[in-house]
Amino acid sequence: MSALSPQRIEWLARRILPHEGELRSWLLRRPLAGLDIDDVVQESYMILSGLASVDHIRNPRTYLFEVAKSVVLMALRRSRVIPFSALADIESLEIPCDAPGPEAIAAGRQELARIAEHIAALPPKCREVFTLRKVHELSQREVAVRMGISENTVEKHMGKALRLLSTTLGYGGKSPIAASDIYDRNFARSEPQGNRLANR
Repeated sequence: MSALSPQRIEWLARRILPHEGELRSWLLRRPLAGLDIDDVVQESYMILSGLASVDHIRNPRTYLFEVAKSVVLMALRRSRVIPFSALADIESLEIPCDAPGPEAIAAGRQELARIAEHIAALPPKCREVFTLRKVHELSQREVAVRMGISENTVEKHMGKALRLLSTTLGYGGKSPIAASDIYDRNFARSEPQGNRLANR
């Protein structure tokens, strides 16, 4: 086999290598008689290294699992004696899905609800600017025209909204704990009285 190009080495390192642990766990849960996991993984890397191009690969993780599955099936075909148990194991070689599980979906919904609450708690003008810019994806000029304010004012409202959200979201909805007296004084000086109250 010819030497790998730097681009292919980088692609393997960035797009395939991070999934090796998951692939090994997947293979470990499906022990096929006479097959060594290291051999399957190495053969899969050899196949991916030898591809003329990887431009057609849209999901490297799924592609890696498909290659490993085909390596297992080829090894079983080459085997003179296939144990009966291996036939059942072949059925279990379903590629794990990329889709998030029920727990991840529930956690995502909770996080989204929490963010929506923080947006709803913004001062009215900040909330309107933030919603028009980030949810409706209007330009700064379009927001200014719609609200009848200057672009400079839109920018100020947006900056204030982002500051308030980053503070509340960054500290779990609570005021930040001062790391020092200097930080506490600087933070208090940099925020107008209304902002400090909004953060509490």
